[in-house]
Amino acid sequence: MMSNLQDWPEPIIRVQSLSESGLPMIPDRYVKPLSDRPSSNRPENGENGDANIPIIDLTGLTDDKTELSRSTMDRISSACRDWGFFQVVNHGVSPGLMDQARETWRSFFHLPMEIKQAYANSPKTYEGYGSRLGIEKGAILDWSDYYYLHYLPLTLKDYNKWPGSPDYCREVIDEYGKELVKLGGRIMKVLSINLGLNESHLQNAFGGENIGACLRVNFYPKCPQPDLTLGLSSHSDPGGLTILLPDHEVPGLQVRKNGRWITVKPARHAFIVNIGDQIQVLSNANYKSVEHRVIVNSGMERVSLAFFYNPKSDIPIKPVQELVSADKPALYPPMTFDEYRLFIRLNGPKGKSQVESLKSPRCN
Repeated sequence: MMSNLQDWPEPIIRVQSLSESGLPMIPDRYVKPLSDRPSSNRPENGENGDANIPIIDLTGLTDDKTELSRSTMDRISSACRDWGFFQVVNHGVSPGLMDQARETWRSFFHLPMEIKQAYANSPKTYEGYGSRLGIEKGAILDWSDYYYLHYLPLTLKDYNKWPGSPDYCREVIDEYGKELVKLGGRIMKVLSINLGLNESHLQNAFGGENIGACLRVNFYPKCPQPDLTLGLSSHSDPGGLTILLPDHEVPGLQVRKNGRWITVKPARHAFIVNIGDQIQVLSNANYKSVEHRVIVNSGMERVSLAFFYNPKSDIPIKPVQELVSADKPALYPPMTFDEYRLFIRLNGPKGKSQVESLKSPRCN
C-alpha cells in the first residue's frame, strides 16, 4: 500500500502564497461544505461564549515525583473523561524556550519560498514542508501550510530533514523536543494513576522509552473569506498524547463539546494537552479523544506547534486488561500505530469516524 503514497495526486499550492497574492476570494478547492463551515455553528446570544477547557496547575509534578493534590488529579481525570482536552501551567518547560520555539518557526515560514521548497514533503512520510493531508484526488483542502519532523525513535530523527534556517533553528527544535518528551512522560504517569493503574502502565504499553515523538508546526495564513473554510478540518488525533503550543495572540483551536464548537482561549505560557486515539483505545474509552478543528481569520496569521507523543509504531495497541470486564468488554481489536497511521493517511482528517470504525462489531 505504501507504493500508493509516493507523491501527491495534484501539484501542491502553498496557502501562504495564495494569501500573500492578495486574492479577494479563496479558490473553490478550499471552500468547505455548508455544514462544515465555522459560520454554520456559531454560538448565539453569547451561548458558550465564556466556556473554556480546564486550566490545570502542574506544580508538584516532576520527572521524579508525582505530588499533585487529590483535587488536581481529579480535575485531570474529569478533563480526560469529559473534555479530552485541558491546558497546563507550571508544567516545567521554560516560557523563554516556548516563545523562542514559536518565533523561530514563524521566522522559517517567512523565509523566501525557494528556501522552504528545498524541504518539500511527500505523502510517504509527510516529513518536511507540506500543504495538504490525505491523498484523495480533488479533495477539499485546508487553509494552512505545515512542517512535520521526527524526534523519536532516533532511527527516524534526521537533522538534514529539519530546517537549516533561521540560525540556531535545529538547536532550538532539538531542545524543545527534549523538554516536551519529558513533559509527555510526566503527564502519562498521571493518566495511568487516574485509571487505577501502576504509574508506568501506559508508558510501558507505549513501548517504555522506545516511544515515537514528532512535531507538526502549523502555519495559518490570513484568509480573505474565513467563514468559508477551515485551517484544519475536524478530526481527533490518531496518536497518543498531543501537547500543543498555541499562538500567543490569536485564538483558532475549537473543541467539540456537547455538539457545539468551543473556541479555546489559551492561557499565557500554557500548553494545551489532548487525548489521542491510542489512549482512547488503551483506556477502553474511559478517556476520550475529542474532535477539534482550527478556524482562520482575515486579519492575522497564526503559528502553533503540535507535539505528538506516540506509541512505538509496531506494538499492537489494545485495551488494557485491567480495564476490560464482563460489563465493559474490550471495545477495540489490537492494531499497531503504523497500521492505524496508514489508515489515516489514506483517508485524511474525518472527525471521529476513524477510531469509531475500529470498534469490535459486537460493541457497535
